[in-house]
Amino acid sequence: MIKMISRPFAAAVLLAAAGTAAAGIETLPNGVASGDTTTSSTVLWTRSTQTGAVTFEVATTPDFAAGSIVGAYGALVTDPTEPVRVAATGLSGGTRYFYRATDSAGSVAAGQFRTAAAGGRNGLRFGVSGDWRGELAPFPAVRNVADRNLELWISLGDTIYADYPSPAVPAAQATTLGEFRAKHNEIYSTRYGLNTFRSLRASMSVLATIDDHEVTNDFIGGATIGSDPRFTGTGAPTDLVNTSTLYRNGIHAFQEYHPTQQRVWSGTGDSRFDGRPDLYRNQSYGSDAQVSVLDARSFRDPGLPAANPVDPASIGAYIAASFTPGRTLLGTPQLNRLKNDLLTAQQNGTTWKFVNINEPIQNLGVLGASDRFEGYAAERTELLSFIRNNNIDNVVFISADIHGTLVNNLTYQTGPGQPQIPTNAWEITTGSVAFDAPFGPTVAGLASQFGLLTPAQTAFYNSLPRQGKDGFIENLLNAQLVPLGYDPIGLQGSGIPATLVSGSYASTHTFGWTEFNIDAITQELLVTTWGIDPYTQAQLNANPALITSLTPEIVSQFRVSAVPTPATGALLGLAGLLVARRRRRAHA
Repeated sequence: MIKMISRPFAAAVLLAAAGTAAAGIETLPNGVASGDTTTSSTVLWTRSTQTGAVTFEVATTPDFAAGSIVGAYGALVTDPTEPVRVAATGLSGGTRYFYRATDSAGSVAAGQFRTAAAGGRNGLRFGVSGDWRGELAPFPAVRNVADRNLELWISLGDTIYADYPSPAVPAAQATTLGEFRAKHNEIYSTRYGLNTFRSLRASMSVLATIDDHEVTNDFIGGATIGSDPRFTGTGAPTDLVNTSTLYRNGIHAFQEYHPTQQRVWSGTGDSRFDGRPDLYRNQSYGSDAQVSVLDARSFRDPGLPAANPVDPASIGAYIAASFTPGRTLLGTPQLNRLKNDLLTAQQNGTTWKFVNINEPIQNLGVLGASDRFEGYAAERTELLSFIRNNNIDNVVFISADIHGTLVNNLTYQTGPGQPQIPTNAWEITTGSVAFDAPFGPTVAGLASQFGLLTPAQTAFYNSLPRQGKDGFIENLLNAQLVPLGYDPIGLQGSGIPATLVSGSYASTHTFGWTEFNIDAITQELLVTTWGIDPYTQAQLNANPALITSLTPEIVSQFRVSAVPTPATGALLGLAGLLVARRRRRAHA
């Protein structure tokens, strides 16, 4: 629930605190953030260690001159561990705003955001990543994000690791609301003189969703409490996990520490949904893009028992079971909402449709498939066939969770052993910002464990430079995908109009994030993955200056043309082109 005090009271507090605020006495510890930003509103966020009033000002200029202030809002801090949020409304679309928060002690923090454009083609630049552990803070992998002039940041799950010890909570599993709050506070606090997420969130608007580690590893919201010993005592055994105390504490803290409205599902007629937190978000950015953010944890059915990746019979049985009708990853109400939003975007002439989902929808083989859409093949087919049958163009799925970047086009089957049906949709996985170890060495280790790599092959892999290791892992994945009839990693030969600029379609040995940039005129999409060499907690603690000085570099970049390619003259006309170019320069 967003806590607010009246505008007159907020203004009075603001005037009383003007002297100390101007002096900038001790910035607010976690900075500020904005989120759930629309064409006319946003949610503003901060946390103060002092009880009492916090005021927020919104202005059109960074100096907060009297004539530029368009709103003043306030909130009351009653518990210093609980952040506060206010809803700023009555804003103009496609406009950059500046804001600052001042607490009762005069501590100040400032940020900026841009409201979504109400229409037209203006270009859009945003960033996405997921998966960061508190003990690996302060996250140099995203130190360049605040300088990229992005309009939007999407935190795609595992924004804490509640089930890993860290300096803030040394226990193996956070359980109380206080412990979950401490985990989130840790992410946005300064460590070793650096606070990258504070700078990131102050520079743009944020959308965020959960994966599993906001609660506990691989939790299944649609399972019963009695089926998972970790939830014992947090509710009745026959109740669902998404009603348990552990789940509610984890999600409550997640919502507190993100600039988001606390919505709940209602009126669906589905007892698995109604009354539960609603993390689904959908926002259009002019005609450039629609961005949807999903929750693939809270309503899913139990996963299938794992298959043996070296036993063809076990693999076949697993794939057959994955097509069992009715099994759901998203839940019917959420799936239907996504379908409707995709169809509406296509009908409205929106060029790009970005579907942000916690786990990959591309097929990666049976190893670990129970945690991905691959283990829910019937619902996966339902969604992809809907996109294909309704001629919905330029759909891009963005996911995290696997701690590396893989790009592939998306096909589907109507049943086990049936031909692959192509779509014009594709997916990129992104991240992690900081998870030891990344995807590449993790997969190599599992391949060795299952006998898919000999000791000599493992030694050869370990001897390779980073790009060579990426190629090795890509070939290893393709050796599992092709025999199952799946397309190999990458967009080459897929029919997707993509051009690889640098690196490859597999970047699996770095920590990092991915940037998406839509050209206002051509609508071409430039996708850039930034990365640093991975590090361990021991390396960070032994030489923090070395680790915190790491600077992200481009590890992969490719372009994708919009389909159909817009005709410049028909798009805007000469006058419109000039306007678009001016907006593009201002946004660069």
